[in-house]
Amino acid sequence: MAMRVVIADDERPARAFLSSLLERFDDVQIVGEASDGREAIEVIETLGPDLAFVDLQMPELSGLEVVRLIDDEHLPLIVFVTAYDEYAVRAFELNAVDYLLKPVAEKRLREAVDRALQRLRQDETRETHAEGVRKAVSQVEDEQDYAERIPVRGREEILIVPVARIASIEAEGELLHITTDEGRRHTITRALKDLEARLDPKQFIRLSRGALVNVERIEKLSPMPGGTFVVTLSNQQKIPVSRTRSKSLREQLLKL
Repeated sequence: MAMRVVIADDERPARAFLSSLLERFDDVQIVGEASDGREAIEVIETLGPDLAFVDLQMPELSGLEVVRLIDDEHLPLIVFVTAYDEYAVRAFELNAVDYLLKPVAEKRLREAVDRALQRLRQDETRETHAEGVRKAVSQVEDEQDYAERIPVRGREEILIVPVARIASIEAEGELLHITTDEGRRHTITRALKDLEARLDPKQFIRLSRGALVNVERIEKLSPMPGGTFVVTLSNQQKIPVSRTRSKSLREQLLKL
C-alpha cells in the first residue's frame, strides 16, 4: 500500500509544487492538504496520515505549534519544510527529524520519502518518533525570540491568545490556567517552566512556584503577615506571593 501523505503550507504555489513532485512517486498517496496551522491539525487528526510535510513558517500557528498541539496518538511522521532556519535545521539533525529546504529538490524529497517508508516498515512507534520531534521543537523554540501569542485548543477550535493580553498563568498539576486581562480563562497542557522560558522576563514575573503574572497587570500589593503579599491584578484576580518571591517582588516593584 502507498504511504498516505498530508501537505501543510500556507502558500498555494508551494503546496502545488510539492504535490506535483510527490505525484511522481508510485509509493505515495496524497490524502489531504492544509493552507494554515489550524486546518493542518484538523486534517491530520481526521485523516490519520502516515507522513505530514509541514511548513515551518506559517502565520498564526507555525509548523512547530502545529506539531506541539497534536497529541502523540495522532502525530504522524513529520518532515518539516523551511526556507532555511539555522537553529531549526541544527535541532532537526540532532534529533533525527527530517526536513526539506525550499525550493524542494526532487532527489532530496525522494530521500525523505524513502526514510519515512523505512521507518514505517520498521514499525517505529509513534511515541518514539514523537519524542524526537518534540525535543527538536523545544530546542528550536528555545532559540527563537520571546513568544507573542499562545495557541489554546478548545473543543472545536483553536484560539490564539496574545501574550500581551495575559494577566496570569497558574499551574495545577500538568495543566496551566491562562487568565486574560478580560478575565477569560484558558487551559493548556504544558510545564510552567517551559512556557516561562518563552516569555519575556521583563514582562512576566514569578509570584510562587505555580504562578506567573504580567507586571503591567499588577494594580496593587497588599502586605500580609510574615512579610508576604497578595497581588491584585487589573482583572481583579488576587494571587498570593510566596515568601521567597515577596523579597524579589519588593526589590523589583517597590523601589523607586
